[in-house]
Amino acid sequence: MKKIVKLAGISLVLLVIATLVSLRTFGLEPQDQRPGLWLAGERVTEPVSDWTFTDDFEEIFVQTNTRYGIPHSITTYCAEYNGRFYLFSAYYQGGVFPDTRGWNRNVIRDPRVRLKIGDNVYDQTLSYVSDESAKQPVIQKFEAKYPGWKSPGSENVHIFLVQDR
Repeated sequence: MKKIVKLAGISLVLLVIATLVSLRTFGLEPQDQRPGLWLAGERVTEPVSDWTFTDDFEEIFVQTNTRYGIPHSITTYCAEYNGRFYLFSAYYQGGVFPDTRGWNRNVIRDPRVRLKIGDNVYDQTLSYVSDESAKQPVIQKFEAKYPGWKSPGSENVHIFLVQDR
């Protein structure tokens, strides 16, 4: 009986390892409002000097680092403003930033992220934009890019600036 339990335990560990290696290799992107894990794609290593190409994308993927070592990825809206690139997190039901959203908590704890835009992935760092005077023109850019978007109010819209690592 001990051998069967030991063999079952070893088999389970090997299955978990094989699953994680497969997911790491092939990725598991978010879909239909469901979060994902690793993002796979062609890695871009040179710094991006012109983010205007992102105007062609409604949503992008963001992979954050969890405390337990398995990535958490989501889709979010983005906009380029004055040569800088921003991500957006709106709290429609209110809530306390960053506690209400797992990816926001992850970014505040560890700002290193991977972005997937089209087929390319970019390793970047995010910084939270807290200054209202800096947020307002970025929110206006979001409103221009997403004309059907209804703002939950400036206090519930959170902006992250994308920066090279």
